Amino acid sequence: MEQAIIDEIKAKLEDEKARLEHDLADMGYSVNEKGEESLVYPESGGNSNDDNAQEVTTLADEMSLVEKLKKDLRDITKALLAIKEGKYGICKYCGKAISPKRLAARPTSSSCIACKKTLTQEM
Repeated sequence: MEQAIIDEIKAKLEDEKARLEHDLADMGYSVNEKGEESLVYPESGGNSNDDNAQEVTTLADEMSLVEKLKKDLRDITKALLAIKEGKYGICKYCGKAISPKRLAARPTSSSCIACKKTLTQEM
């Protein structure tokens, strides 16, 4: 794959990583220097049953979103590491090149279309 294409994808991945980290921080998610994760959810200040129920509902909704954002962040981090190690664009299952069209559509792909179809039994 051409270096210019990899550089373009890398820039997009870095931008998306920064956005995800910002979004997670806004939601109270953090990771300390030991790699321990925490989610701090601020209280609304109300102590009624309705206030507490609303806080729990909001937290449950945001926990699902936090997990999705964390997964996306992990995928981006893996893709950036593969770029750094010179392994980006190579299928982790068969070792063949991943189509540039696939990487343009899903820059965090770590498998080629054929292997992905096999894994998800779409063949």
